[in-house]
Amino acid sequence: MDQHELYCLADPVFYDNLEHTDAADAEFAILGRTLPANWFHEKTDTWCYFAPTGAPPLPAQGWKIHVSARVEDAEKAIETVWDYCVPRGIAFKFLRGLAVLVMTNSKAASRASSGKLVTIYPRDEAQLELVLKELRELLQDVRGPYILSDLRYGEGPLYVRYGGFAERHTLSGSGERVLAVEDGGGRLVPDVRGSTFTVPPWTTLPEFLQPHLAARNAVTTSELPYRIESVLHFSNGGGVYLGRDLRTQEQVVLKEARPYAGLDAAGRDAVARLEHERAILERLDGLAAVPALRGHFVLGEHHFLVQEFVDGVALQRRLVHRFPLTRATCTERDLAEYTDWALETLEQVGRAVAALHERGVVFGDLHPDNILLTESGRVVLIDYEVATLLADDTRPALGHPAFAAPEDRRGAGVDEYALACLRLGLFAPQCTIMLPLHRPKVVQLGRLVAETFPVPPAYLDETVGIIAGDAGEPAPMPLPGSAPWPELRDAMCRAILASATPQRDDRLFPGDVTQFRPGGGLNMATGAAGVLYALHATGAGRFPEHEEWLRKRAPHPVPGSGLGLYDGLHGIAYVLDLLGHRQDAHDLVEIAMRENWERLESALHSGLSGIGLNLLRLGRTDEALRAAGICADRLGDVGDVPETSGGEHPRAGLLYGSSGPALLFLHAYEHTGDTALLDLAERALRQDLRRCAHAVDGSLQVNQGWRLLPYLDEGSVGIAAVLARYLAHRHDDELAAALAELKLVARSGFFVQPGMFTGRAGIIAALAGDPVIEPHIKSLSWHALPYGEGLAFPGDQLLRLSMDFSTGTAGVLFAIGTAQGERPCRLPFLEAAPERPLGTESPKEV
Repeated sequence: MDQHELYCLADPVFYDNLEHTDAADAEFAILGRTLPANWFHEKTDTWCYFAPTGAPPLPAQGWKIHVSARVEDAEKAIETVWDYCVPRGIAFKFLRGLAVLVMTNSKAASRASSGKLVTIYPRDEAQLELVLKELRELLQDVRGPYILSDLRYGEGPLYVRYGGFAERHTLSGSGERVLAVEDGGGRLVPDVRGSTFTVPPWTTLPEFLQPHLAARNAVTTSELPYRIESVLHFSNGGGVYLGRDLRTQEQVVLKEARPYAGLDAAGRDAVARLEHERAILERLDGLAAVPALRGHFVLGEHHFLVQEFVDGVALQRRLVHRFPLTRATCTERDLAEYTDWALETLEQVGRAVAALHERGVVFGDLHPDNILLTESGRVVLIDYEVATLLADDTRPALGHPAFAAPEDRRGAGVDEYALACLRLGLFAPQCTIMLPLHRPKVVQLGRLVAETFPVPPAYLDETVGIIAGDAGEPAPMPLPGSAPWPELRDAMCRAILASATPQRDDRLFPGDVTQFRPGGGLNMATGAAGVLYALHATGAGRFPEHEEWLRKRAPHPVPGSGLGLYDGLHGIAYVLDLLGHRQDAHDLVEIAMRENWERLESALHSGLSGIGLNLLRLGRTDEALRAAGICADRLGDVGDVPETSGGEHPRAGLLYGSSGPALLFLHAYEHTGDTALLDLAERALRQDLRRCAHAVDGSLQVNQGWRLLPYLDEGSVGIAAVLARYLAHRHDDELAAALAELKLVARSGFFVQPGMFTGRAGIIAALAGDPVIEPHIKSLSWHALPYGEGLAFPGDQLLRLSMDFSTGTAGVLFAIGTAQGERPCRLPFLEAAPERPLGTESPKEV
């Protein structure tokens, strides 16, 4: 889970942390206890930390203890640890409340961290052994999910793992800043937190833990009549595996359930849901739309269902492959052929759902990943964990947010609503996820679908009617592509200002969940600086009270705050300087330069290329060229980067890849006239082009191996923006042809998200001035929503509104301003290149 769902708990409109929720169960009651005077206490949105203040400092890393507990045992486990650790002066932390525990142990949660309710920090191995032995007795009645990243101590809820105690960072193999530990040679290396237990090569497992490792390794699948051949899917509740029945040689699917893990809204764990699914499959036996049940068994504490293997493709995958608006070459014929396929497929899915209803079962979790299409034409619905009986007239405890029915739908109405969302969603992918923010939006979505696809009006009227219920017509608001620019700008400005929370210190405007990282509420990407930048750059106005909010807090960054252009102090300084607060800007840069900035990654978003660009702008040329030099030393040759981006490899693109350093090299060339810097820019750009591949429509996009990316942050249009700037200085036929292919992606008609970094707004802003982006302004209407008597847009994942620059309304405002504003603006440092190097006499112009 990427944590977006966790930040949906506190507020129905914006992502927020639990610090600002009024929920009665937001925190464990023990937080009301009085600590001894010599104890330190700190709360974050997820954890509560406790440590004695007079004791010697803890080691920076070592063996830590985790305590796992199910919901009903959580308070007891925390109280036991508190009563044990506080008198003994042992540092610990625990999750701050039941809501966080449920979310971090939900089906969608991270398998690497799930189950960890409490963490204890022993000073050495002797204390580690003592604490484990004594707590084992005290916690013997506590039950909890297995922590996959750890070694279990005995049969109880205690686990151990080697890792960092102090927060230290290093660069990963992909060039990103990650948590670190020291290896045997004293070097900082990534503190890898996977879903399997490992012992780092520079240390050894304490001797007293060896029997526990042997017990863990004794559980194998060798005695089973099944052979697991591959993994189909992992969730926190367990895995789904492709296997073979060794008795019949039939291919089967084995579905695993971990006890106490993968919680749903009703508090059921994966085992309870698997047993429920087994009963449902037995009831539905014989239906073509349902995989046949082959058996069940228990291995260790894990439960398994064995089902028929259906050799089909998920509808979601087929949708991604066939959806015509993602292709630059889409024609009216393509739209018609897709419409015919979609309507036929939807009719088959409807018949499958009806067959379940005839057996008295409500599927309850209808969405494209749970629908398999076979070559023979068979449609199969999979995953019956949350299915209910029709006669019970109830609601499922889990559901895909884009298809989950509102509270007024029960029983068969749950499936009818999801089927209606599917009927709309095949023509507007993922858009129904926004409907809880403003359900009347479905009326406008229906109109947009009707304008785009040759769908029968009666089909859309029925679909929209089922989803809308009695929600009524959408609120009137100016829409991109139809309302004049001043009206659009003012509407977005009203929404942004209506969302402001100047009484808070952590953020001024609500944005993406990453704003709850240190400094995220102030920076360019997700914080106040980016919003004020967009408002000023587009002529929406200056807001002195909000500028003062930022000026007051920026000089006092919280520990862990970023230093870079988009994640930290340099970006805030950039904005304050633009707003005329030049001394504030220089003071912030001085704070940043006192940090160990030279060890940062090269990325434009948070590293040296963004810092170097800002230093050039502020006239600190020597330091800027130092940043450029470090980036050059790290660059390597074109062939030194792999042909795919992301995963274990360095990422490509403007914000995280080689295009960021290329932009710094270009600006440094404009300052110095040194053509070697142009050579470096070309090499960096060719590195990013090496990690691109052609899509079926001929567009050139960043290749992640399993998908192609067009976006501003680590996709093709970000590379295009820098490449165009390079070609203004030095023509190259091969690179010019690549630029045309990179820009071709802008002819695609649909993007899942509206935002700047990973959505349609970034396409507009990166290619500002190119006529190809005009249709995209109107297409922003797919995601437009009312807020505060104005116009707003949802952020990443579309679950909540966002006002920030990277994901939300401020970014959309800025993007439209690049095309329609009276004084068209460009993204930082992507203005048109000068015809000749500027020279050091005018650094402020860069």
